Amino acid sequence: MQTAQRIIQQYRRKRVLVCVMVALFTLILTLGIRFISQRNLNEQRTMAFTARSVNALDRVLMPLQAGQQDLQKLVGLPCSAAQLLLRKKAASLQTVRSIVLVKDGVLYCSSIFGSRQVPLRLVQPSLPAIDDKLVLSTDNSLLKGSPVLILWNPVSDDGESGVMQIVNIDLITRMMLEPERPLITDVSLTVGDKYLRYGRNVSDTLTTGKDAAILRQTSQHFPFTVTVSGPGASDQALIYLPTQLPLALMLSLLLGYVAWLATASRMSFTWEINLGMAAREFELFCQPLLHARTQQCVGVEILLRWNNPRQGWISPDVFIPLAEEHNLIVPLTRYVINETVKQIGYFPKTPDFHIGINVAASHFRQSALIHDLNRYWFSQHPAQQLIVELTERDALLDVDCHIVRELHRQGVKLAIDDFGTGNSALSWLEKLRPDVLKIDKSFTSAIGTDAVNSTVTDMIIALGQQLNIELVAEGVETQQQARYLRHHGVSILQGYLYAQPMPLRDFPTWLAESASPPAQRNGHVLPIMP
Repeated sequence: MQTAQRIIQQYRRKRVLVCVMVALFTLILTLGIRFISQRNLNEQRTMAFTARSVNALDRVLMPLQAGQQDLQKLVGLPCSAAQLLLRKKAASLQTVRSIVLVKDGVLYCSSIFGSRQVPLRLVQPSLPAIDDKLVLSTDNSLLKGSPVLILWNPVSDDGESGVMQIVNIDLITRMMLEPERPLITDVSLTVGDKYLRYGRNVSDTLTTGKDAAILRQTSQHFPFTVTVSGPGASDQALIYLPTQLPLALMLSLLLGYVAWLATASRMSFTWEINLGMAAREFELFCQPLLHARTQQCVGVEILLRWNNPRQGWISPDVFIPLAEEHNLIVPLTRYVINETVKQIGYFPKTPDFHIGINVAASHFRQSALIHDLNRYWFSQHPAQQLIVELTERDALLDVDCHIVRELHRQGVKLAIDDFGTGNSALSWLEKLRPDVLKIDKSFTSAIGTDAVNSTVTDMIIALGQQLNIELVAEGVETQQQARYLRHHGVSILQGYLYAQPMPLRDFPTWLAESASPPAQRNGHVLPIMP
């Protein structure tokens, strides 16, 4: 049998485990959601930064491309006639450092230096070119060593004549390619086979860190690419994750507490009792009551046993007090009444045979017991005599005397169980007018000793006889006790001397075998066992 403390501890451990699991799951889920959310946000920020950089450079180059037709008309004019127009055009574009006219491969006019006669290939080896071309290079004329972006537009079929617009890319890149740390640590511009990293000069190679995540986006209007690198959206989200820990802990503790409240019934012994009743895990036992003189079985007391498939056999001393504590004793008694009626065929069908059912005092409130008996007992019209056994250890103040009178009117007898163990006033015997007093086994076991309980036993017997109340002795285990009780006028005996509690299905067999007096061995009467 399981002990109450052990069972309660098991359910508490299960409940705590469930709440801890809920809290841990909430913590992991919250941090996971925050990680994914932050990672997605980092990815969006990186893509938005890259797109913004590409669009910014597109907006710089588009006005140059739009005005190239006007500049192409100047190619071939003397520099003295074209220079002023070149200066005005450069000033209006703002982002252009200078505009150069090229004739037959010779740079002959500049918006800054005026008339010149310099082969273009000496200044920019990749120019002139037959097609429009975007070149990333280094300034060798005005601000030597500074990066420049050159937009070349040819005007001749051989590509030797054209217009070259030089953009001050150094200042522009400092504004539009500045990294957004810590998410973006490096930004570079790629044009052809040249690279310009933020804060550095033009180079022929581009190197990034081993663990750097790279995102590239190419312009749809011009042949350049912006490359962004950094620790990566996931790594940065992991770095950010500890800042979300306090919120995740608060949320997990809150849901853990909610789970604790939610499992108050489902993860408790009270839930187990309800589940046991629903699954019919409770089994009815009975213990016979014998007439003291004729030794004939005159009735049984219905007892409840619980074969819990999850905990094993649980003693009534465990689940009965817990059921009373959690207001489940009435449903449990209702279950007993219903199951007794269903299995009443195991008992003799005669009014002389009585069936005792233990009922708590709380079952008398608001006529609940009357309603249950009308629904389960009287509706089936059983032939046996019903005895409602009310333990004296209950609060007899809950017992309505009007309910007792209604029970008597319907032919139900009232027994006071465990008499002598409570602290109720004897005046309750007059108010309740019980039909039977059941002497507690603690007084029965004191018979033949010098204990105080032995004297109390005699007083209870005398009280019952004086009030003309039938007496039943519980816990009779020896022949000496049986003789003493029979000699002093106790009419009904119950105890291991005659039979232990047995399943209802075994009662007919026991009744048939106990029709003769108990067997004797060496002069001692042996108890009849099921």
